[in-house]
Amino acid sequence: MATYSVRIELYGSPSSEVYTNLHSAMISKGFSRTFLDAVANKSFEFPHAMYGYFNQSTTANVVELAKSAAATIWKDFSVFVSSTEVRWEYYNLKSPK
Repeated sequence: MATYSVRIELYGSPSSEVYTNLHSAMISKGFSRTFLDAVANKSFEFPHAMYGYFNQSTTANVVELAKSAAATIWKDFSVFVSSTEVRWEYYNLKSPK
């Protein structure tokens, strides 16, 4: 099963409250702000306004799902989705608080 990394960009000058609302909207659609690295056996937070999607789907469907969440929060935004079936590589991500 592929996993998806999703990045939302809100254009203009959204406040931190707007991003908090975006996080809630994305979570309500099944996106996650954290992921489990099975090799390290540790959870990490994605960078700001990046999410994971860990359900069976297509990239196009994940884009539509993310768009539907972001559109409830902000008018001018972009969505970037990539899928992978291999382990992510990363540096200096923080564990959830």
